[in-house]
Amino acid sequence: MSSQRDGGRRLVAGAQAPRVLVVDDEADIRELLELTLVRMGLDVDQAAGVAEARARLAERDYDLCLTDMRMEDGDGLDLVRFISESRADTPVAVITAFGSADNAVAALKAGAFDYLSKPVALDQLRALVRSAIDVPGRTVSPQSLPEPRALIGESPALADARALIDRVARNMAPVLVSGESGSGKELAARRIHALSGRGGAFVAVNCGAIPEQLMESEFFGYRKGAFTGADEDRGGFFQAAQGGTLFLDEIAELPLSMQVKLLRAIQERQVRRVGSVAEEAVDVRIVSATHQNLGAMVAAGRFRQDLLYRLNVVEIRMPSLREFRDDIPMLARSILDRVSMQNGRTARLSDAAIRELLSYDFPGNVRELENVIERALALSSGECIDAADLRLVPAGADLPARQGAGGGAPVDVSRVAMGLPLQDYLDHLEREAILAALAETGDNRTAAAKLLGVTFRSLRYRLQRLNIAERGG
Repeated sequence: MSSQRDGGRRLVAGAQAPRVLVVDDEADIRELLELTLVRMGLDVDQAAGVAEARARLAERDYDLCLTDMRMEDGDGLDLVRFISESRADTPVAVITAFGSADNAVAALKAGAFDYLSKPVALDQLRALVRSAIDVPGRTVSPQSLPEPRALIGESPALADARALIDRVARNMAPVLVSGESGSGKELAARRIHALSGRGGAFVAVNCGAIPEQLMESEFFGYRKGAFTGADEDRGGFFQAAQGGTLFLDEIAELPLSMQVKLLRAIQERQVRRVGSVAEEAVDVRIVSATHQNLGAMVAAGRFRQDLLYRLNVVEIRMPSLREFRDDIPMLARSILDRVSMQNGRTARLSDAAIRELLSYDFPGNVRELENVIERALALSSGECIDAADLRLVPAGADLPARQGAGGGAPVDVSRVAMGLPLQDYLDHLEREAILAALAETGDNRTAAAKLLGVTFRSLRYRLQRLNIAERGG
């Protein structure tokens, strides 16, 4: 079959239609794909193998290439790499054998925009094509994107992370963002979404904040009557992120039972609502994040290796603030300008305050820097914020742990509290008690919560509030 063309290019509403190259050594599949694409208003060329595809790519530009993985004269991955290197602005999607997760992940790593499984579901094909064809016209320039405050900086470590974010944004490959707590992992995910050109919503989910018994209904939705209180049909996170990006923060907190269900949803691109017998297709870009060592968790049997394989197609590591210390003055002034404007004030940092910030290690990274600046502005009375207004605890001035939470002598309150606001003093005591409990229990947070006499949920909240990253795996 050939689509009707005018001068070699079919016209749609007075404009040239986007052109798609379909590559497959099976004629009936090429015909099916072309028929579907033509009905979408697209122009289509066919190639029966890798060699013919290379020849067509040398003759003209394409808005999208769809290629099979295994063909008689070559491997579709070779074509993916060729297009990525010589036609970087041309999205390429691969068609893989059903259930072949290895092939799909290999294609995404090689630079493919997306993939489809055989037998090809036409609704998924249409969703993929709409996303790919629409991207060039809706792409946001990195230069025009409002800079997230945690990504401001000129240091090599931050510049490398930012460049990788910009490079993978248009790709549909799942991305795993790693880094310490407070290092800007969610802001990296938001930049990926903003640059992706995807028209759907950005939906952020803290996997550690959802009770295990509610996870399936929260992720996939439910039907009316599925359980007590289900008074109407309701979508979940996947439905809310349809056509957009689903950001799964603290992915390591997912229980194994939910990891299995998430893996299936990612592989099949379908979800089943609780109480339903039918599955529904979803078009969602997955970006996940963690401050934990997922490889060590796999070895310990706490995280599924096959899920990690699917999530970690592209890894972006966000550097700690200590790794781009030279950018602290620029970042601190930017934060102060924003906070001052919000509070209707004018303020600046003294040279002594800048030196104090540069000498501090910021275990809580950029999030802690923001807290320090906001607190200093609130406590200062004049326009100039000095070093004393920052109330930073000097390096090496760690407080001894409270007795009963890891041992040690009782804290000398009069010595420690001197010069510290009461809330800072209490926060520091709480931090030390938690760190001591984690050390005593080998970073087992359930055991640490029991030792401290608080619930696991309460401990998790305190870890987040105090910017304490779990050590090790």
